Amino acid sequence: MNWDLWKRQAAAILRIEWKKSFFARRAWWIYFLALGPVAITLGHSLHEMSRRVSNCIIGEDSQMYAGIFHMFYLRLGIYFGCVGIFSNLFRSEVLERTLHYYFLAPVRREVVVAGKYLAGLAASTFFFAGGAALSFIFISMHFGQAYQDYILRGPGLEQLVGYVVTAVLACAGYGALFMGAGMLFRNPMIPAAVMMVWEGINGFLPPLLKKISIIFYLQSIAPVQLPVEPGEPGSLLVVPADPAPVWLAVPGLLAVVLAMLALAARQARRLQISYTE
Repeated sequence: MNWDLWKRQAAAILRIEWKKSFFARRAWWIYFLALGPVAITLGHSLHEMSRRVSNCIIGEDSQMYAGIFHMFYLRLGIYFGCVGIFSNLFRSEVLERTLHYYFLAPVRREVVVAGKYLAGLAASTFFFAGGAALSFIFISMHFGQAYQDYILRGPGLEQLVGYVVTAVLACAGYGALFMGAGMLFRNPMIPAAVMMVWEGINGFLPPLLKKISIIFYLQSIAPVQLPVEPGEPGSLLVVPADPAPVWLAVPGLLAVVLAMLALAARQARRLQISYTE
């Protein structure tokens, strides 16, 4: 096996595809998904800076950010961002009638899959892991030196790294899932909607069924958990379950990624080019 050749070919495809993933006209809404929390957290800090006396404390801001990360980034932003980026990696080529250029080139289809996936992963990581990091920094920067001490000498830096790693794993997991869906289904929005319902009801499922999802492991890896307060709507229906240990959650997510990429590579070998639809 010529690994060096395959790596060079995958790198060449990555260089071609990353521009499509970053600057696609149909993906403008992804920028808003990624930058929305950045603008909100920046506005929060600027508002607190403008006040003579602030009633905020760093611990409250930390919990506020945990809510943003769990409820927006994991359940909405990264999910729909990956749907938009990864499901179109092959689907857009079919619609634009350009996929045959790759398949007629002297390059294995598995390498095409790898190059396209890496391009989508680079774009989604840049948007959402970068957005999560900026939001974390912005939300409490109004504390000034106290927040610098919290990050450099307290738990802040560890939390920041944990959130970024969780966001990257979310992009990798959902990305592999939706790239495969884009190749297997004519309309990838249908499996995306089904998956969204399954991930959305995860908190209400029995502990065993919770583990058959991506969101369960992502929430287990996140550095700050989001508690369910008594009296909140639906709190009585939430079924508690111990989070998965990090040493199990991370390899488990990576195994899902590898399995979905293997499925996508197998589908690519069988894919017949037809522009009649």
